[in-house]
Amino acid sequence: MITNHQKNLATFIHLSTFSRFIFPFGNIIAPIILWIANKDKSDFIDTHGKQAINFQFSILLYAMIIGILTIPFFAFSLFDHLDILDFHAFEGIHINISDPSPLFYIGGSLGLLAVIAFILELIFIINASLKAKNGENYNYPFTINFIK
Repeated sequence: MITNHQKNLATFIHLSTFSRFIFPFGNIIAPIILWIANKDKSDFIDTHGKQAINFQFSILLYAMIIGILTIPFFAFSLFDHLDILDFHAFEGIHINISDPSPLFYIGGSLGLLAVIAFILELIFIINASLKAKNGENYNYPFTINFIK
């Protein structure tokens, strides 16, 4: 039987991921501290703690991948008005980075993907918190199980 205390702890573990808005990496540190302190109290808390931590590590990995892919596309916009980048090679070859290139649009699309992912992350965390409050298990989508 899952007690109200266990439900509250599992809910708080999920909600503690919002602590990243208060201090850096709070979305990873706070759930880890709560999970380590309470994982031996019940399997319910242990399961929800692992899910919350695995989801946050997965989100961190996905954000790093999107960031690494996006940075080179936006780097061209930093050098937008420099004449050095107006390059004339042999006859008929002209490279000018002052006009937005398709790479800029690809980078913008990746940025939009990051915003959509952030909104989905908030929805998933709230949904997991509500499931924990009701005593149900929840598996975050797109999660890599780092902690088993």
